Amino acid sequence: MALTLFRGLKTRSFRLYPSTCFGKQHGAFYCCTKSAHGQTATQERQQVKLKALSSEESTRFEVLKNYEAVIGIETHVQLSTLTKAFCGCPYKYGAEPNTSICPVCMGLPGALPVLNSEVIKCAVKLGLALNCKLSLSSKFDRKQYFYPDLPKGYQISQFDVPIATGGYIDVDLPVEFGGGHRKFGVTRVHMEEDAGKLLHTGNGNYSQVDLNRAGVPLLEIVSEPDMRTGIEAAEYAGELQRLVRYLGVSNGNMQEGSLRCDVNISVRPIGQLAFGTKVEIKNLNSFSSVSRAIDFEISRQALLHSQGQADQIVQETRLWEEGAQKTVTMRKKEGLSDYRYFPEPDLPGVTLTEDCVDSIRNSLPELPELKRRRYEKLGLSIQDVLFLTNDVDVAAFFDATIATGADIKLAANWIMGDVAAYMNNEKLSIVDIKLTPRELGELIASIKGGTISGKIGKEILFELMAKGGTVEGLIKEKDLVQIADPSEIEKIVEKVLADNPKQLEQYRGGKTKLQGFFAGQIMKETKGKANPGLLNKILLEKLNSKG
Repeated sequence: MALTLFRGLKTRSFRLYPSTCFGKQHGAFYCCTKSAHGQTATQERQQVKLKALSSEESTRFEVLKNYEAVIGIETHVQLSTLTKAFCGCPYKYGAEPNTSICPVCMGLPGALPVLNSEVIKCAVKLGLALNCKLSLSSKFDRKQYFYPDLPKGYQISQFDVPIATGGYIDVDLPVEFGGGHRKFGVTRVHMEEDAGKLLHTGNGNYSQVDLNRAGVPLLEIVSEPDMRTGIEAAEYAGELQRLVRYLGVSNGNMQEGSLRCDVNISVRPIGQLAFGTKVEIKNLNSFSSVSRAIDFEISRQALLHSQGQADQIVQETRLWEEGAQKTVTMRKKEGLSDYRYFPEPDLPGVTLTEDCVDSIRNSLPELPELKRRRYEKLGLSIQDVLFLTNDVDVAAFFDATIATGADIKLAANWIMGDVAAYMNNEKLSIVDIKLTPRELGELIASIKGGTISGKIGKEILFELMAKGGTVEGLIKEKDLVQIADPSEIEKIVEKVLADNPKQLEQYRGGKTKLQGFFAGQIMKETKGKANPGLLNKILLEKLNSKG
């Protein structure tokens, strides 16, 4: 565990010299120096300094290996409903401030909330997908606190009877992080409304309030404290993002605030059953920042423990500063009693029927975990499986491609290779490109059947992605059918050899690497249409013949 934790610690940059080599063993940096003739005094001083730094990192590792982190995450998912949770106002990210508000979401006296039924459907979908037990009868509560972006002075949420409880989520860790399967518990899922947003001025003299986001429906997912490393926490959050996107309940975009993670973390000596003092971390805008913030906080708390200063770890909310790569105190953490929860008097209870739940259950799509297991049964490696299932649209494209009868491994390779590279370069998603699954399947079949070469196939692929069209049409239009007639290729080989007598003599004199030169000239002559296998076979025969 400590090995992964140590990954996030920020180390000073070192100036490397030829006589110094660095490595990382068991999570700690080490330095090996070799005596070199003529070594300068400056280099010697650098080596002494580097040895000291190496000792410092080793000490940190020794501290970390004696402690265990306990991590839980509270995730807020903004739902993609057409209107807000308790009124008819729409919400669009980036709209002009205070242009999508009404008396209800402004908290004006006398305005009464009316529940958006789509919020309940989304909550049931997510609860089922997280393997939770659903509450057929639940209710809303008022969570009391004051903040300038909360116009009513309270938030409509759920407290003691949430809509879903006691679930779990399956996560496959990437191979580069050790791989393996994890199952993390989910304590509860509950419905609530979002607050507004404060817009701070550049000079910090005042802030403005934008209430467009006030009343937007949220689902809060509270995990069990089952995670032990920053990587596990980041992968848990990533799996939640995939899940809500597969379900279609949210776009899960962290940059827009559609998925927000607050991490709760404590550190305790290994073997101790009691939890340490819990610290909450906010301002985590990416999965990598989740991992790095956790690893920093583990290091901070473990060092305080080891120095006998555990009393300095207080229950508080800390902010992650991306620039400084550290957490800083934001405010003292409130307890449940500070919120003074009581049942929401303006909303009736939420009652679900078994028929309603069964109908929603039957409408669920194939979820990421099931899709990963199915792809593994198709013979794909876990790396391929994780890539293809990471994006719901990519997975759908792959499924549609192999449904045409395309070779499974070749389809995966084309999508993960040239198609993914094109999307990355053009900053497009797979739904934006002109290529269709049917044409990718046709392209794979044309290459596999020998109609065109792999090189020509790539040219056709980029044409299809940029402009669309059909494989058959492009092959005919550009006369790209592969030359597979041995007699025709033999004539071209003889012509190229006759045109390059000097190189032929050098080849037969022992410079066999010139075979590549001749192959290139033949491909140039045929505009890349010669069958590569047949070309190389005939070329080799002609080069080695004495006639």
